[in-house]
Formats: sequence, C-alpha cells, structure tokens
Amino acid sequence: MNYFDTYRDLPKDAHGCVIVIGNFDGVHLGHQALLHKAYKIAQDHNKSLGVLTFEPHPRQLFRPDEPPCRITPHKLKIERLERYSVDYVFSLPFDWEFASQSAESFVKDILINGLRPSDIVIGYDFKFGQLRKGNSQTIKDAGLNVHVVEEITKTGIDSLSSSNIRHLLRHGRILEANKALGWDWEIRGKVVKGDQRGRELGYPTANMDLGETIHPAYGVYACMVQVKGEDEWHMGACNIGIRPMFEVKVAQLETYIFDFDRDIYGKILRVRPVKRLRGEARFNSLDDLILQIEKDCDQAKEFLMVIS
Repeated sequence: MNYFDTYRDLPKDAHGCVIVIGNFDGVHLGHQALLHKAYKIAQDHNKSLGVLTFEPHPRQLFRPDEPPCRITPHKLKIERLERYSVDYVFSLPFDWEFASQSAESFVKDILINGLRPSDIVIGYDFKFGQLRKGNSQTIKDAGLNVHVVEEITKTGIDSLSSSNIRHLLRHGRILEANKALGWDWEIRGKVVKGDQRGRELGYPTANMDLGETIHPAYGVYACMVQVKGEDEWHMGACNIGIRPMFEVKVAQLETYIFDFDRDIYGKILRVRPVKRLRGEARFNSLDDLILQIEKDCDQAKEFLMVIS
C-alpha cells in the first residue's frame, strides 16, 4: 500500500483511483461497506483503490480539551485499511486552514486538480468543507462520478457509527462495540516501567500509556494479549484507570498476563479487553486488594476459557 500525506505533485499512477472519503475512525462495518463498494467499482473498471482521510481527527482540532476520542489511532487505522486491498491512502493534515476551506475549494483543489479520481464513494451522511456545507450533490455538480452508500443496518446493533462505538466503549460494553466494528477492538502501546507495585503484590503487570486512544470505562477486564510481531495470544486481566488506592494522576493500562514470565519492556503490546469484570475500587488494605486481584484473575480465566 502506498501512503501520501499530500494531494499535490502525486506520481502519475496515483491518479485515476476510485476514492473513498471519510475519517474512518474504527474502520467499522459501515466503513467496510464503503470499502467493499469502492473495491468492486475499482475491479470492474481496472482501477486502483484509494482512501482519502484526515489526521488528526477533527475532534482533536475543534475540542482539544476533551478526553481522547480515537477508536483507532493513526497507525492502527492505516493497518486496518490495509486489510481491504487499498492501494493508496491519502492522509491529509487536518488543521485550521484545511477546516476553513469552502466545499467548492475542497472539490476543485483536492479532488479535481489533486487526486483526479475516476470515481468517488461516500456514505449517505458525508458532509465536508467549511460549516459542513458540502455534500454528494456538491461533488456531482462538479462533474465527478459519485456513488453514495446508503445507511447500513445490522440486526442487534443500534448504530454503525463511530459515535455509537465510542459510547459503547466508554460504558465498557466491549462485545457490543466489537459487533459494530466487525473486529476485536484493541489498545496498543509500548510497555514502560511503572512503579513495580504489581510485582510487589505478586502480580507483575505490563504498563502502557493510553495516549490518544479512547478511554473505555475504568475498571478490570478479562483480556487477550499479544506481543506485536508474535503469533501467540495470551490470556490476561487488565486494569484501565487511575488506581484509586495509589492515586495515579493519568489513566493507564496495566496488564497481568497469565503464565507469562518474560522481559517485554520496550515492546509493543496489543491488548484486547473482552469483558469488564468490575469497576475500579479503593480497598481498606493491600491484603484486601490482593484477594480481589486473585478473584479477578480467576473470573477472567473462567470467562476466557469459555469463549476460547
């Protein structure tokens, strides 16, 4: 897959793609419907498949003081897009200058003069340009071939939108979020040295910063864990939050991997929370905390064994 962070001075073979446009946070089932539609058009007309997306997510520009919102931070989003036979990703910087351009300028400068697509594929609710005044008709009026994918509905899923998936994650409803995503949501990060409290308690944990990843409901989860680049997935239990007993100021992810004894500091870990077992709590003593951790691990093992 070829990656560009500009629409200017592109190589000749990057022109003429079937282009799908969107933020693609989550690359969920709705996004996948767009990608499948675009792929079919590209195959039928012997064209390349391209994705036009934006970084950072507009919420990070417009609401910088809000908590992290990313279902899929940039690297994970690009990796998910690779799974759908995308030939080109055009990931344009989303800054105030970009946000203030008119819909007509977006179409003329970026689409017609920049990317020069053969076809455009967008969702039914796609809006763009200053004050979101642009829509599918704006693109059609400029003479481009536009294919609009109508709303996708799935039985048992309230909404195939990134907003709904964020809502589910923030309430710890991981399995429901995974149904809407069409894949198992994960948190990635480098393992860093913590305060070693887990080791002192007999449960050494791999500590990770959450970064720009959305914070799911704080608490203890049964989880699956993989060291990135390796094949094996391990069972584990993780705590997401601020650890009330130790007053951590910034929420983090701490993962205890069952039957695992390796130095993985500096490695990238993939942690897939599966089920929220309980919320965070403050205990009267360290002994009480240790007893609860033991119960958490037993419960996590029992749940993961059933679904494995």
